[in-house]
Amino acid sequence: KDEEMTRSVYSDNVYRTGDMAWRDENGYFWFEGRSDDVIKSSGYRIGPFEVESAILTHPAVVECAVTGVPDEVRGQIIKATIVLNSKFKDQDKDVLTKEIQNHTKKVSAPYKYPRIIEFVDELPKTISGKIKRAEIRKK
Repeated sequence: KDEEMTRSVYSDNVYRTGDMAWRDENGYFWFEGRSDDVIKSSGYRIGPFEVESAILTHPAVVECAVTGVPDEVRGQIIKATIVLNSKFKDQDKDVLTKEIQNHTKKVSAPYKYPRIIEFVDELPKTISGKIKRAEIRKK
């Protein structure tokens, strides 16, 4: 229906999905995320799913979404929007923020930790249950 969009993603019998991936030395492909979701911070290309996976291993976190936030120095910085486990909802948010940041540095790489953490009751989702990252980015 949108001819201009179709032309921009399909040409020369190639369909460009907008997904980002990389191939390892064994020939396996690893999905990083949508090209519009990949965070570019201080020269690093950071897939939101790998950061989310690290954050989700913290016992306080039930669900999270990672997005990039504009930053004058780094280009973008990582923001995590987090739904807490009910056992942690009354815990001091500043202390919990530092715990989650330090945990992410240990589980992942130091440059992949969320510099901003926002705690929410629920994440915005589509009818099919996918997280609406564009809506989170608008906040």
